[in-house]
Amino acid sequence: MNGLRNVLAIIQLYFKYLRSNSEKNLLFLCAKQPRMIQRIQTVYLLIAFVVSAVLIFVFPVWENAAGEPVFAQEQLIPFGMFLISGALSLISIFMFKNRKLQFVLGRLNIILNFFLLGVFVYWSLSLPGEMDISEKGIGMFLPIVSIVFLVLANKAIKRDEDLVKSVDRLR
Repeated sequence: MNGLRNVLAIIQLYFKYLRSNSEKNLLFLCAKQPRMIQRIQTVYLLIAFVVSAVLIFVFPVWENAAGEPVFAQEQLIPFGMFLISGALSLISIFMFKNRKLQFVLGRLNIILNFFLLGVFVYWSLSLPGEMDISEKGIGMFLPIVSIVFLVLANKAIKRDEDLVKSVDRLR
């Protein structure tokens, strides 16, 4: 809804510009709109969000002894960790004005995904009577995919921060 308001505001200012031939209104509007979607780290963080919060409902984590798929939402610990990871990715997307906080949230998300991966490894290597895992599913590898995209996002955030620091040095 907010995006629709922005589009309508742009159209209104454009028509005002055509009527008054005042370039300042249009340039001010274009400079004021946030450009977070154009940054590559936003795409990486969005992919990490989809992997952590959406694909857990699609891919099973493992199959039990009866051959039935077990999804992450059926186990409390992985489900909670996946949702927290997805929430951190989504929050990081909207922290585009504060690159340092965005970078820290990305690091925390990477650590959380490593813990989640450790939980999966521990459960898959535990004694057969303790957990009912007969075959691993694709869902066990989702934290690895999420970690890859979070690392790529953090590299892009770091590159942006270095660029801003180099420009500040030149002033």
